[in-house]
Amino acid sequence: MQDYESQKLLNEYLLMHYGTSEERMPWTLGGIGALDFVSRTVEFFTQKRVGVSLDLGCAVGRSSFLLSKTSEKVIGIDFSQSFIDAANQMKEHGSIAYQIKEEGDRCADAVALLPKGVSPEKVSFAQGDALNLPAGFKGFDRVHASNLLCRLPEPMVLLNRLPQLLASGGEVVFATPFSWLEQYTPKQHWPQGDSWKWLQAAMKDHFTLLHETDEPFLIREHGRKFQLGVSKISVWRRH
Repeated sequence: MQDYESQKLLNEYLLMHYGTSEERMPWTLGGIGALDFVSRTVEFFTQKRVGVSLDLGCAVGRSSFLLSKTSEKVIGIDFSQSFIDAANQMKEHGSIAYQIKEEGDRCADAVALLPKGVSPEKVSFAQGDALNLPAGFKGFDRVHASNLLCRLPEPMVLLNRLPQLLASGGEVVFATPFSWLEQYTPKQHWPQGDSWKWLQAAMKDHFTLLHETDEPFLIREHGRKFQLGVSKISVWRRH
C-alpha cells in the first residue's frame, strides 16, 4: 500500500491543496495548471448555510476549511496521521512550510497558506477510519468524500453507513476516479461492471441524485512528471 505517512506524499498533497497554479503546473499545456480540483469539489454543494459538515478523507484540510464558509462546524477525518498533523498546523498557525520537488533531490521551498475567507476556528481534525466512524457520527448536513471511495478496503461499508450519517435533506458530494487497485481494495470488493452504475444502485434507496459531472485533477510529482486523472463528481440529497 502507498505510504500515506511519507514526507514525499505529504509535500505532494500540500502542493495539491495549497499551491499556486504555477507551482502545481509550471508548463503552459492547455491551461490545466489553473485547475483547482480541491476547491471545486466543495462548490458542488447547494450554497446555503448549514449546521455541521463532515469531510471524509480530508487529507491536509483545504476542503474542510472551505466548508467552514457555509458551515457552523466542520469535522475533517483522514486515515493519515501526518496529513491530520499538517491540517492542524494550518488551523493553528495559518501556514506550513513544505518543499516542492523539482528533479532528483533538488527541491524548492514553499509555504502553504489558508484560503481567504475561511473560519479555521469552526474546523476540527482527527485521524480516523471512514469505515469505522464513531457511533455518534450521524445527522450531518453535509458529507464530502473526495477521491476516497476507491481507496477503501470495503467501500460498501461506507455507502451503507451514509443514510445514518446524513440528516434528512442533507447532501453528500462524492468525487472518485474509480481507479480500483488491489493494494487498496481487495478485488472481491470492486464493483461488478460499470462503477458509476454501481454507485447509483447503491445510493438510490435513500438518496436523490442532484447533479453529476466529470472533473480533472492534477498531482505534481516533480517538475516534469504529473498525475492527471478524471474524477466522477456526484451530488446527492438524503430523502
